[in-house]
Amino acid sequence: MKARTIALTLALCFVAVAECFAQDALMGTWKLNESKSKLASGGPKNTTVVYEATGDAVKVTVDGVGSDGKPTHNEWTGKFDGKDYAVTGDAMSDMRSYTKIDDRTLGLNAKKGGKTTITGRIVASGDGKTRTVTVSGTDPTGKTFQSTAVYDRQ
Repeated sequence: MKARTIALTLALCFVAVAECFAQDALMGTWKLNESKSKLASGGPKNTTVVYEATGDAVKVTVDGVGSDGKPTHNEWTGKFDGKDYAVTGDAMSDMRSYTKIDDRTLGLNAKKGGKTTITGRIVASGDGKTRTVTVSGTDPTGKTFQSTAVYDRQ
């Protein structure tokens, strides 16, 4: 009986450690690597993205340059549960949801006024040094776009 209890305790510890590593795959500060990215022409650039734990949620802070060349800043706090949470400071969305697909992959949806404007996928590399964000959507003028942004962990 004692051996079974020890084995069960060890198994639970391994699960907890695996979950922590999975969360860490996307957490941290990420800088845009423009030379490896294929950004939509004339579109905004998210140059720095920070994922940080805040209680039982995640805060995502995005700084960049808008299509007009001016600095941009937006923030989202929520969970990776597929539910919409408010975005502040983003001209293209007022709600955003992330869905955890696996340990290194998130699905992304952004909405403006209840209408989906952006869909995408975020994938962290196996070594945890890069993440690739592939999105498609419609800009405020109604023009469709596709972009692939590669970020390096800082």
